[in-house]
Amino acid sequence: MSKIVENDVEEANIEYFQDLGYQYLHGQELAPDGLHPERDSYTKVILKARLISSLTRINPHLSSDKIEEVAKKLINPDNPSLIENNYAFQSLLTKGVSVTIRKDGQDRGDQAWLVDFDNPDKNDWLVVNQFTVTNGNNKRRPDLVVFLNGLPFAVIELKNPASEDATIESAFNQLQTYKTQIPDLFNTNQLLIISDGKEAKVGSLTAGKERFGEWRTIDGNGLASSSTPKLEVLIFGLFEKRRFLDYIKHFILWDTEDGFIKKIAGYHQYHAVNKAVRETVRASSPNGDKRIGVIWHTQGSGKSISMAFYTGKLITSREMKNPTVLVITDRNDLDGQLYSQFCAAKGLMPTPQQA
Repeated sequence: MSKIVENDVEEANIEYFQDLGYQYLHGQELAPDGLHPERDSYTKVILKARLISSLTRINPHLSSDKIEEVAKKLINPDNPSLIENNYAFQSLLTKGVSVTIRKDGQDRGDQAWLVDFDNPDKNDWLVVNQFTVTNGNNKRRPDLVVFLNGLPFAVIELKNPASEDATIESAFNQLQTYKTQIPDLFNTNQLLIISDGKEAKVGSLTAGKERFGEWRTIDGNGLASSSTPKLEVLIFGLFEKRRFLDYIKHFILWDTEDGFIKKIAGYHQYHAVNKAVRETVRASSPNGDKRIGVIWHTQGSGKSISMAFYTGKLITSREMKNPTVLVITDRNDLDGQLYSQFCAAKGLMPTPQQA
């Protein structure tokens, strides 16, 4: 039996994404000198034609000039810092890009949406392998890049499972090199994935390697079988189109209390919060029994951030119509901790008030 090599893992991942309905292209095919170029330079990381097409489809109320204006804002971000660009992009992604339109002889404010969160098929889904990016003297080629509407949203770094030196830690270190040498690829990044073919973990742009975690379920109705490859579970569990859209809208936040830290939900937080929201809507409906339930936590499982994700999603849900959420604690230190966490999650909800 032949050894599994990095190319085998890469091809398996491509098949996973194709099974989920993503288009696949080799990086060289859409390169400036490729058969079907979608970039005019190896320094360009946004696929502009796909971006313009998607923005036009999602925002039929905007003129072509306004669409071009929005695209330009994304292609040429304001900040020289990768972290600040990514932080600013999160707001554009979830709240839309503010534009001024002329209506009835007056200038009026409007919004351009980068993603259609309600209709997955209105978006452009693409996975590309061996996507070469240059920056000065640096030339790098990440294994897989996931694009949504022409914007690079995820980078996946794979290592050869047959090599003792190619560990999941070396995949993490490779991503850190990419962030330093080709930072433009990460201005719109939502997720980083590392795998050595056996282990597979997901983390945020600012996460240390200890903050990368497994994704252990596909649909949230039970843990995946130990015989199922962990990378397969992660791809199908997180990148299924509706789940991915839900995740990037409601389960990513920036904590700016002590610097810029990007936090993402673990699999247990994502599914627990969604089940809690569904039960809240059911129990509080006119025919509901007013009994929601309990989430049983363990120490260090991220209780505070789960509560923030729950509150943010509940407040923005159509069914609840802007509810007031009251958080009751039994210790002053816990009260302060939760208030701090909710303040840090201000991108997901209105500014909280502490009694």
